[in-house]
Amino acid sequence: MEVITSLLVVFITAMITNNIVLTTGYGICSYIGVSKNRKSAFGMGVALVFVVFMASLVSYFLEMLLVALNIEFMQTICFILVIASLVQLVEMIVKKFLPSLYKSLGIYLPLITTNCVVLYVTKQICDVETILTGLGLSGSLANNGFFNFLFAMVYALGTGLGYFVCIVLFSTIRTKIDYSPVKRGFYGAGIALVTTALMALTITGLAGIF
Repeated sequence: MEVITSLLVVFITAMITNNIVLTTGYGICSYIGVSKNRKSAFGMGVALVFVVFMASLVSYFLEMLLVALNIEFMQTICFILVIASLVQLVEMIVKKFLPSLYKSLGIYLPLITTNCVVLYVTKQICDVETILTGLGLSGSLANNGFFNFLFAMVYALGTGLGYFVCIVLFSTIRTKIDYSPVKRGFYGAGIALVTTALMALTITGLAGIF
């Protein structure tokens, strides 16, 4: 029962109270660039969730192989290759079946390869104890087996969905901002960053609940 509760806490915390965009600023480039349109924001969010989860899944076992071969120093390079391959797959699928979305996403879709969120999560899930400690949970919950994997995947999914929820909500807010009397000096990225800061303040009030 403790493990199930902890998994739920990890998921909600990673998605909301420790939202990757609002608490660290990771992924802010695509977050600001794509959120002008709700359809594009939704597509980017779904693509990033898929890439984050699948990259974490592959990287978790890849890390074991690197440790077994005593070549842990190759971790970052190997993870980037995994991420790039998944992004290429997503790009081909979107281009084939959703050409309008592919055009609206533009350069930001292939740039998922270098998105801070993806690489950050893939490196984090290799140390479950650090994840739990960072989320305020007991590191003793980390076991050398199935639960380690489960915690890592829940964290990856929660973080990806956190980005998705954040960018979709922000795209909705930006459609309202477009019809609001914004001062000239704040127009564009300026008001977008101010709005993001206000969103970040709202989730700080939830800190410690989960």
